[in-house]
Amino acid sequence: MFHPRRTLRALLLPLAAGLALTALPAQTAQAASTLTNGGFESDGTGAATPRGWSEYGDTGASYTESGGHGGSYRLSHYSSSAYKVETYQYLSGLANGTYTLTAWVRSSGGQNSAYLALKNCGSATQRTDLPVSTNSWVRIVTSIAVTNNQCTISINSDANAGNWINVDDLSFAPGRTGLTVKGADISSLAKSEAKGGVYKNSSGSTGDAVTILKNAGMNYARLKVWVDPADGYNDKTRVLAMARRIKAAGMKLLVDFHYSDTWADPGKQTKPAAWASHSYSQLKTDVYHHTYDVLNALKAQGTTADMVQIGNEINGGMLWSEGSTDNWPQLAGLINSGYSATKAVSSGTRVALHLANAGDDATVRWWFDNARTYGIDYDVIGLSYYGYWHGSLAAAQTTLDDAAARYGKPVFIAETAYPFRLDSDDSLTNQIDTTGELVTGYPATVAGQTRWMNDVASIVEAVPNGRGLGVFYWEATWTAVTGNGWDPADAGSGNGWENQALFGYDDKALSSMSWFSHR
Repeated sequence: MFHPRRTLRALLLPLAAGLALTALPAQTAQAASTLTNGGFESDGTGAATPRGWSEYGDTGASYTESGGHGGSYRLSHYSSSAYKVETYQYLSGLANGTYTLTAWVRSSGGQNSAYLALKNCGSATQRTDLPVSTNSWVRIVTSIAVTNNQCTISINSDANAGNWINVDDLSFAPGRTGLTVKGADISSLAKSEAKGGVYKNSSGSTGDAVTILKNAGMNYARLKVWVDPADGYNDKTRVLAMARRIKAAGMKLLVDFHYSDTWADPGKQTKPAAWASHSYSQLKTDVYHHTYDVLNALKAQGTTADMVQIGNEINGGMLWSEGSTDNWPQLAGLINSGYSATKAVSSGTRVALHLANAGDDATVRWWFDNARTYGIDYDVIGLSYYGYWHGSLAAAQTTLDDAAARYGKPVFIAETAYPFRLDSDDSLTNQIDTTGELVTGYPATVAGQTRWMNDVASIVEAVPNGRGLGVFYWEATWTAVTGNGWDPADAGSGNGWENQALFGYDDKALSSMSWFSHR
């Protein structure tokens, strides 16, 4: 961001200090209702208390220094010994309404807490933790209802020796943020229950997993659909039954069509056996009929899908080879067939297209530029984002922001997860099972899992113009239950993901479910 006035003032101060200072009282007089010195440019390096700001606690740990995000300087919190410090600014004379604080931040991680807060505004304090990002700047937001014409903007650290944060380019302006989707995929649940899987609330009472998740704040469930799976689960009949439970709990429903009998992802998009010999023209009809059939049955029982994915992680297309990205006109025809079927059942159902790897903006651009060129219809962009595979939070933020702006569509994280431990609860080695695979700053603990989910939610919330819809966890209920392994054709297959469920090895709800209550 380029701020001409800021840059000009930085030049004027050393050249004509007297002239520059005569302008300050007028600015200070109006500073009561507008954020002063949000870019920390007024003082240069080393200001113990930046102009317009106040400090509390171990004030020596809060100061300005060179290396800003937009300008030359930034605010930093750091000390070689443990410290607690708050840098804050009190605003008064505000018109009541909803306001959003935006800031660019970096953090070493390791603190007891490091966050931005809006408080004393007449409504409940709102805060956003600083994600761990040691190199790239990340943008975060915090939103609050001001009801008493005042608000305090607060930057807080409760840190251990050597921990640090950088904060810069704060703005405080009318506007509202928050996520409409705080969801999870629970496609594993029906089979888990059938094979003896048990789910308990945090106090250890056995209950219904859907209800436990709903009570934690989950408001959207994602279910995959396979055409004719070997084990008979995740097909139309099972989806209909689970949809009734989801809607009865007051949640919304995302139906994820794989157009396969088994897992579809960037590495495989295998046609259903029943469609294997069909021509491209027949496949278009197959997609339409299958999509319409499942969605119309959902509608008929009073559980209309709120969102639909036409394909799952279709980076390379779907229904290979006819629907590969080697043949965009055919892929467009297949996707549009699914889109048309969805809208024929319910015009209000949103259609999402889902790619893997939110950290790869170049691939997302390539894909959706082609979608535009070939006239592919869709409403929403969904991206998988696994931090241990797909790059930094900053890279994911770049992709989300770019996709939302470039295509004018809402965006969401269709899948993300994080481990709460590394050991296995069954005989199959977990996909993430060593500390070397983890994202720096996010340990494989319940606290690390919670932190990851809140920080992913925060970068989606920060997508400009309200285009960040939310996040789906993958996979909340896939605990280690004999017979509910990864391969629908092999009852003896294991689960490599139980250390990334939202229920522990004791079957109790993990406190990481608290992420569902993210603003």
